Amino acid sequence: MTLKEIIIKCRSYRRFYEEIKIKRQELEELVELASFAPSGKNIQHFKYHIACNDQLCDEIFECTTWAALLKTWKGPEKGERPVAYITLLLDTQISNNQWHDEGFAAQNILIGAVEKGYGACVIAALNRNKLSQLLQLPEKLQIVFTIALGKPKEKVVIDFIENNESTDYFRDENNVHHVPKRKLKDILIN
Repeated sequence: MTLKEIIIKCRSYRRFYEEIKIKRQELEELVELASFAPSGKNIQHFKYHIACNDQLCDEIFECTTWAALLKTWKGPEKGERPVAYITLLLDTQISNNQWHDEGFAAQNILIGAVEKGYGACVIAALNRNKLSQLLQLPEKLQIVFTIALGKPKEKVVIDFIENNESTDYFRDENNVHHVPKRKLKDILIN
């Protein structure tokens, strides 16, 4: 795959083949990719918690909220849930400011996941207190978000829209997930 093909395939996947597992070593490789992301002042203030055992993944799932725009969908059913999570943590002893670096780190993880044949979804709608207790995090580590991972079980397509059309994602009658994107001509100002 070319870089452009990987980026286009790098969507938010919300249903996975639960029987296809991700090894801890693969998750460590994804975190290593995150460590190479740009960092304001090169401060490198993120830490990561990885999970890939079934019981812990089930418990993390209970701390998450899925797909706000899909009003009647409560998240993936058992059998379609993530098989791994990478939780990004801000080490407040290094800095209290994220510097927007979390996006760089997450994108490296997401692209790396696609290259390995997986999909992911960044989840910021979390019960952070419950998740922090579950992961037994020290007070200095604040949860930024978690990234759910697995082998995608759904088709996600990009639909190009006119500038004034809705950007709300949706599922069609065949359960295909559609992601509206503005065209280059509508986002380039010169």
